[in-house]
Amino acid sequence: MGDNLFIILLSSILVNNFVMNKFLGCCPFLGVSKKVSTAMGMGLAVTFVMGVASLVTYFIQVYLLDTLKLGYLQTIAFILVIAVLVQLVEMVIKRMSPSLYKALGVYLPLITTNCAVLGVTILNITEGYSLLGSVVNGIGSALGFTLAIVLFAGVRERLEDSKIPKAFQGFPSTLIAAGLMSMAFLGFQGLI
Repeated sequence: MGDNLFIILLSSILVNNFVMNKFLGCCPFLGVSKKVSTAMGMGLAVTFVMGVASLVTYFIQVYLLDTLKLGYLQTIAFILVIAVLVQLVEMVIKRMSPSLYKALGVYLPLITTNCAVLGVTILNITEGYSLLGSVVNGIGSALGFTLAIVLFAGVRERLEDSKIPKAFQGFPSTLIAAGLMSMAFLGFQGLI
């Protein structure tokens, strides 16, 4: 049975959003979402890494790990692939946009250990997606991450200019906004 690519894409962006539904990738979500421009840069970096990692890890799983019966090395192999891709992204961003590189700070190398990136590569295998289905799920999941982080950055920018009681200023209001946004994403549950 072939993968329904549209269902995979829509599901990974809205219904099974890694940040809002599975609560994976919360570290960069909370850390890099102070400005929309920075959030967009992080989202694009994660999209590249997740898309290419989904492609490469599919081949590693099917043609190397499964063939040699080394499935127990899946996590280590996938993390190595992700680490290489993140280094590539880091070098490109540092060269092309030093201001974005500086704004992303420590969160850019942390994409390597972002559980959402590793989670999507493992989910592609456990769900039995084809090569194309894996790539679509990886890109869709990254677009869902980007959607969530950019929307949240917009909310946080608005919170900066709002009058908030002193007890809720800073991180408490951030967590309340994240919780409300997560509840809003629950509205997509019946979609697919």
